[in-house]
Amino acid sequence: MAPSQQAKSSKSARGLLTGLAVAACLLASLPAAEAQAPAKRPPAAPQAAPQAAPQAVPGFWDPRRRPERPDLSRLTLIRFLTETDYPPFNFTGADGNPAGFNVDFARALCEEIKVTCTVQMRRFETLVDALTSNRGDAIIASMAVSPQLRARVDFTDPYYRVPARFVSRKDAVMPEIRPEYLEGKKVGVIAGSAHEAYLKAMFTDAELHAYPGDDAVRAALRRGEVDFIFGDAISLAFWINGTDSGDCCAFSGGPFVESRFFGEGIGIAVRKGNDVLRQALNWAMFRVWEKGRYTDLWLRYFSVSPF
Repeated sequence: MAPSQQAKSSKSARGLLTGLAVAACLLASLPAAEAQAPAKRPPAAPQAAPQAAPQAVPGFWDPRRRPERPDLSRLTLIRFLTETDYPPFNFTGADGNPAGFNVDFARALCEEIKVTCTVQMRRFETLVDALTSNRGDAIIASMAVSPQLRARVDFTDPYYRVPARFVSRKDAVMPEIRPEYLEGKKVGVIAGSAHEAYLKAMFTDAELHAYPGDDAVRAALRRGEVDFIFGDAISLAFWINGTDSGDCCAFSGGPFVESRFFGEGIGIAVRKGNDVLRQALNWAMFRVWEKGRYTDLWLRYFSVSPF
């Protein structure tokens, strides 16, 4: 999900963080989308006319692993920090106050914990320093979990992920994509990206075409220079549903969520060792999802599912 810098995991792969709607089933039960070795005689790729699929909503919580309610008596205030300008996740509303998916999710967590919360907007690159210097208690800003950040802060469980997906023109949508189906097919991808690395490792018989950025990749697909493009499903979902695409294209196949290439997901950051708050947020996230409030939020902000 539109949208993924090591901290942001780049705004395009955050689902930049840096919106969005994600798997109709638990992501915990979602297959890791592992590629298969091409057969000697590839079977014909299944073809299907594009169909309107029901909205898919992410589920990242396993009901079999219900977290115990922690001691919340020590929590009296949570000061959330978020980014200034990353719609639809974070932006300034018409009333001048913080708004967006992350902001509304934070408020839902506070209601579940039954604690007063504030939300302060700051430039993304200042958020970790603000947290570690005690100018806030938690960062909810589509921040991708990474080993580098884990050295400075602790993270909750993921509350969304940024999958990768293929996009084709609407007259060539494939319901399923496997490596053998793309043998000899032209696939556009951003040069130097994790998506390019994944294709080189897993889709070895596809003909890769590397471009300098999102606009160039998408233009190549619209012009018919490539058969597919592969990238951050969140930013692609917004492109597909926006005016820039000219209603040309649609997702082909399903999501790829291999963490070795596409990251551990998006979590809420807290100061190192603040287990009281981290556990409270993990519990509240499960409760918000269990009650269906996460689904309501997701559908409010994301009209095309990246999953």
